[in-house]
Amino acid sequence: MAKKRGLSFYNRKKRKISSAHVKEIFSWMFGIFTAVFIAVVLNVFLGVATNVVGVSMEPTLYNGQRIYINSFLYLISSPKRGDVVVFLPNGNENAHYYVKRVVAVPGDRVLISGGILYVNGEESPWVMEKLADAGIAAVEFTIQNSEYFCIGDNPGNSEDSRSANVGAVKEDTIAGKAWFKLGDSIDMIGFIE
Repeated sequence: MAKKRGLSFYNRKKRKISSAHVKEIFSWMFGIFTAVFIAVVLNVFLGVATNVVGVSMEPTLYNGQRIYINSFLYLISSPKRGDVVVFLPNGNENAHYYVKRVVAVPGDRVLISGGILYVNGEESPWVMEKLADAGIAAVEFTIQNSEYFCIGDNPGNSEDSRSANVGAVKEDTIAGKAWFKLGDSIDMIGFIE
């Protein structure tokens, strides 16, 4: 038999896919799926980030501090007294986010008298300093359904629910709960309480 001239190609042996290769492929696919799932979950929980504007939440949060908002939590529950919430005042899409603490929830009676915030006839544990301006809470009123009375932790420098132009915060204007804060120093990083 004569040799063929010119180019020749050798027949390669067909490789069988081993079970080790299949396991490695599935391992990679599982890793990619897990990474995508974690990214989606983090985006849902930490999907909204904003900066604090002003000094109304000092000493809890500082002007310019970056915070992350848990926008999922209030889809399954409602804000509670003591929560730090992020909202658009009166739903105004052109305004910056306000960051305030919920001090009264639907059904609560609110009154500011003698510089003290009373919720249901008792002093609120969330406001420690005297309130110079009672605003709309100078006369006792009841918080309506799906509304929340919110005040800054630094109430002397806070435009909040006491102001007629902000008023009680409607639940559908709340972007979520301020959940995690970042800062320049390690003591300013952590969960918001």
